[in-house]
Amino acid sequence: MKILDNDNIEALKWPETGLLPVIVQHAISGKVLMQGYANAEALRVTLSSKQVTFYSRSKQRLWTKGESSGHVLTLQNMVADCDLDSILLLALPHGPTCHVGTETCWHDEASNSPSLSFLTDLEQVIADRQGADPKSSYTASLFARGVKRIAQKVGEEGVESALAAMAGDKEELKNEAADLIFHLLVLLRSQDLALNDVIDVLKARHAK
Repeated sequence: MKILDNDNIEALKWPETGLLPVIVQHAISGKVLMQGYANAEALRVTLSSKQVTFYSRSKQRLWTKGESSGHVLTLQNMVADCDLDSILLLALPHGPTCHVGTETCWHDEASNSPSLSFLTDLEQVIADRQGADPKSSYTASLFARGVKRIAQKVGEEGVESALAAMAGDKEELKNEAADLIFHLLVLLRSQDLALNDVIDVLKARHAK
């Protein structure tokens, strides 16, 4: 794939219509959010404004996603495929992407989402519970008890995961590892961090 900028947009293999297909993918979860079409001007507006903009074939004009609803898509990266005739945009959505109010334009999200994207969904659930009544959920009660208790739970689940592995109990290891990941996400959220911040560190280490 080729990273696109204002200097190489014209090098794309533009058809007579002047429009190329654009796939928008969630920059963190990997979910495919929507598909549209763009001309060269739409791509330049997207690059300059950092808000994903298409060419609407029905309106016959440039159309910025969310211009009416406010559910914009913030550009993270723009790349062309190997044949230079289709475009992938990595973006962060602000609200549902589909006009019917769903996260993606493929409405059966459970079956169409990458498995690891569930961690992003779980992070959102945890964030929603952070300020909730402690009596309403276990997650809310953890936040109410403070970082010391959350950190303690991460330590406990880490030890239990290690013990399950040493005992060769794979089912127990899966369950304890799930508990460990959940409590780690809660700990990160309590410190205004996200799993993506940890992934950035891993990427930087890998690059070395």
